[in-house]
Amino acid sequence: MSEWPIRVILAQPRGFCAGVERAIDIVERALALYGPPVYVRHEIVHNGHVVEGLRARGARFVDEVDEIPNGAVTIFSAHGVSMAVETMARARDLRVIDATCPLVTKVHREGRRYAANGFDVILIGHKGHAEVDGTIGQIGGTVHLVSSVADVMDLRPCDPDRVAYVTQTTLSVDDAHEIIKALVARFPRIVGPHVNDICYATQNRQVAVRELAQRVDVVLVVGAANSSNSNRLREIGAGMGKPCYLIGDAGAIDTAWFDGVSSVGITAGASAPEVLVSGVVDHLASLRPIRLETLSGVIENVRFRLPYELDPNRVA
Repeated sequence: MSEWPIRVILAQPRGFCAGVERAIDIVERALALYGPPVYVRHEIVHNGHVVEGLRARGARFVDEVDEIPNGAVTIFSAHGVSMAVETMARARDLRVIDATCPLVTKVHREGRRYAANGFDVILIGHKGHAEVDGTIGQIGGTVHLVSSVADVMDLRPCDPDRVAYVTQTTLSVDDAHEIIKALVARFPRIVGPHVNDICYATQNRQVAVRELAQRVDVVLVVGAANSSNSNRLREIGAGMGKPCYLIGDAGAIDTAWFDGVSSVGITAGASAPEVLVSGVVDHLASLRPIRLETLSGVIENVRFRLPYELDPNRVA
């Protein structure tokens, strides 16, 4: 490749959010306190590098709680679980530590409140995503899942005047806004949170990648293929008319992407560790001289409390 320098710009913010940091911290503290093995239902967060690192330290990841020995220390992932999973865990006398992101828990509470007041609840989200499955299973009552404006037209609530909506936390803010507009147009009396109730970290990263795409020739999004928020970042970058690639790590880079390119932007999904971003930067530096800079942007200072069982003020 050419030896002329390439400008590499990092998005701000990028990478881990407070909910992900909390979830990983929960697994690490549980391993230190109780010793391995500690069982985790599903991936603690959607990133294979994080999962493998915790597995090496003694975490065991399972698909369902019936794979866990009775009485074992068990952690629910950041995406949340259904009430049926909670019931099954109690039946097996599992020592559960809940790593559900507090912002996901907030959606659960809102949905249950609407359902308890006799509303059909519309969940805006992606079918099959762990957070969506958990939220549907937490709300109870009648829940309708919509993923697009087209889905809105197929809705048949019990009472069109008693309809409410909640949202998956990792949606595209723009897509969610369009779906909410369609819901309001069809059900004028619908109630629900403002689109700004979508996770602060999701919004901040989407704003940052939009600015990033305006300044560079190519955008790289570091994140896992099954990470909803990482996929939304790639879609936004591509929607800005720039080649935008979702990569798990530096090993997924194709050098042909940078032929004739003078600038590359890098961001990372909320479950992607900064070490992977550093690896991408180092890889680019091995191909061509780079000029590295970081966009100005939101500095996130959000922190969520740990569960009572792992509170450092309580546990020696």
